[in-house]
Amino acid sequence: MNVPLAPVRLPSAEWLPLDLPHEMLGSWLNGKFDENVRAKFFRGMEFENPAGDPGWFGPDSATWYVHSHTPALIFGLQSASYIERLDPSIFWMGMHHSRLVRRREDGTATTAIDPDGATTRLGHSLAFFMGTAYGSTETAERLARTVRAMHHTIKGVRPDGAAYDADDPDWLRWNYATVVWGIATAHEIYHPRPLRGAELDRYYGEFVRVGHSLGGTDLPTTKAEALECLESYLPRLALTHGNAMATGANLRNRAQAVVDWAVRDIQPRWAKQLISYRPPNPVERRARRSAVWTIINSAHLTMGEAPEFVAARRRVAAGTDVPHTLPRYELGSDPELSRAEVEAAFSH
Repeated sequence: MNVPLAPVRLPSAEWLPLDLPHEMLGSWLNGKFDENVRAKFFRGMEFENPAGDPGWFGPDSATWYVHSHTPALIFGLQSASYIERLDPSIFWMGMHHSRLVRRREDGTATTAIDPDGATTRLGHSLAFFMGTAYGSTETAERLARTVRAMHHTIKGVRPDGAAYDADDPDWLRWNYATVVWGIATAHEIYHPRPLRGAELDRYYGEFVRVGHSLGGTDLPTTKAEALECLESYLPRLALTHGNAMATGANLRNRAQAVVDWAVRDIQPRWAKQLISYRPPNPVERRARRSAVWTIINSAHLTMGEAPEFVAARRRVAAGTDVPHTLPRYELGSDPELSRAEVEAAFSH
């Protein structure tokens, strides 16, 4: 008599003694993010409480959707920083006040990037744009107060004698337009299920709340308005020597060159002309973009949703009383703080 064989059962991933390869990579990436960014720059930020608080945007907002893809958000911020520095005043603000560049013994800046400073800037940026997007209302307010306080300290004179002031309404408008354009464009090109058309314009219209919280006025509220705003600044833009040394053929590090190419590739047409960028043939361009798309979305897949976003969803799981709150800032109402006091605020 033939005895039927028992069906073969493959071991389930739940009880395998080792993580699968993508889980190992995800654990490593999350560990690095925890060590270098979250532990240092997310302290004091609240995402899980108070229950029912929608924050500045709320769970049904386009902003929650766009900012929840952390790798695409990071790429968008890099793209925004690139076009932002085409304003010579902003470039010199960074040279005089930012940790981003290495400094000589006398404190003067070089054109070389300081890795620790770059990590600090990325950490502050991510904390701000994740915290204001889906943090609690109080977290968003505190972050905005801190960034405004930093802006109030950034005043000076360029080497050509032109004065700069980070509270200048024209600067705030340019800065805001570069950020909202950078994040939205990175999302549109590299998110697996991007918002488009009217839905993407909904993001532009919502995100203006962040610009207002920093003192911005007359801000663009659609993709078309943002592009028009950016191009309107062309007469005052330039490719500074410092910017030129950190882009294109002047980059020797291959990993940096890949990111740099992807950033230059999504710039508006007039910006590409300003930086002398010509895209490769359509087949090569598609292949390059596909490779960047794979890297960005593989990182998101292996790392999973940010714990802060998961906590924010729990905060509103039982619903909210209102769709969203609004920034409470009134122009001119901030106290005067020294740079040392502002720096201390970032570490709490």
